[in-house]
Amino acid sequence: MLNPIHLRTLRECVRTGSFAEAARELGYTASAVSQQMILLERSVGAALFERSARSVRPTAVAAQLAERSGAALGALSTLEREVRAMVRGEAGSLRLASFATANARIVPTALAAVVAVRPNAEVQLDEGEPDEVLDGVLDGALDAAVVFDYDRDPRDWPVELRRAQLLAEPFALAVAPEHRLAGSAEVDLAQAAEETWICTRADTSGARSLVRLAAEAGFTPRIVFRSNDYGVVRELVARNLGVAMLPALAWPDAGVSTPRLTGRQPYRRVLVLYRPLNTNPMLPLALDCLTRACAEFHWD
Repeated sequence: MLNPIHLRTLRECVRTGSFAEAARELGYTASAVSQQMILLERSVGAALFERSARSVRPTAVAAQLAERSGAALGALSTLEREVRAMVRGEAGSLRLASFATANARIVPTALAAVVAVRPNAEVQLDEGEPDEVLDGVLDGALDAAVVFDYDRDPRDWPVELRRAQLLAEPFALAVAPEHRLAGSAEVDLAQAAEETWICTRADTSGARSLVRLAAEAGFTPRIVFRSNDYGVVRELVARNLGVAMLPALAWPDAGVSTPRLTGRQPYRRVLVLYRPLNTNPMLPLALDCLTRACAEFHWD
C-alpha cells in the first residue's frame, strides 16, 4: 500500500523540483526526503527521479503519480479532520480561502450566515490569488476556494475540482471626479486611449485582460502604476493619477466615478471550487451561503 506521507512528500518534490526545497517546505531534512522517495520507489516498482550529483528530475511516472494522488490525499485529509472532530465532540469545521475583493464584499456575509446556523462551528478563512489557493483545495487543506477568471483571459481549472459560478461582474472605467469622462454614464474605451493607466501586475489575468480589451479598442494602454490591491488602485485613481478598469466588486461607494463601457461588456467570473469527494457536512451550507450572499450583491 502506498504511504500517504510519502505521496505528500512526492507532490512537494515534484512541485519544487528539489529534495532540499521540499524538505524546507515540509520541515524534514533533505536526507529524510531522499529516504522517503527511495521507499516510495520500492512500493511503486519504478524510478521516480533522475538523480545527478547536483539535481533531481521527476520522471513521467512521478509527475502522473503526484497529480493523481491529489484527490486521494484530499479525501484522506478530510477523513482525518472529521475523525478528530468526532473525537473532540466538535460541531463541525470549515476552511475557506478567497481573494481580497471577495473577502471584502461577499465572504463576510456568507460566513456570518454559516455561523448563524452553526454557532459552535470552527470557521477559518484565508486569502490568496487563485493560483495560491488551488493546491489547498486539491490536497484537502481547504474545503473550498472562491476564485476568479476573466472572459478576456479564460483559464482551465483542475479536472479534479467541481466549480460553481457565483457572479459575473461587469467592468467600469474608474476615473477621478474631476476627470473629463466622470460625468458620463457610458464611455467607449477608445476615449481613454491617451490616458495614463493603473493596473494589476503584468503577470495577472487583470493586466492581460486590459491589454486585450485595449487592443480591441485600437490602442495599447500606457500603464504607469501597478498594484494587485484594488484599494490602492482606487486611491491612485481618486488622486487623478490615471484611470483603471475595475470589476464590480471593486467599485467604490464614493470618491471615484465609474462609467460603464459601451458595446460588448467584459466581465470577470467569480467561482467557488471544491472537491466533489469532500464529505464535510459544512460544505453544502457554505456553498449555499456563498450563493445567497452573491445574490444579494447588486451593482446597478
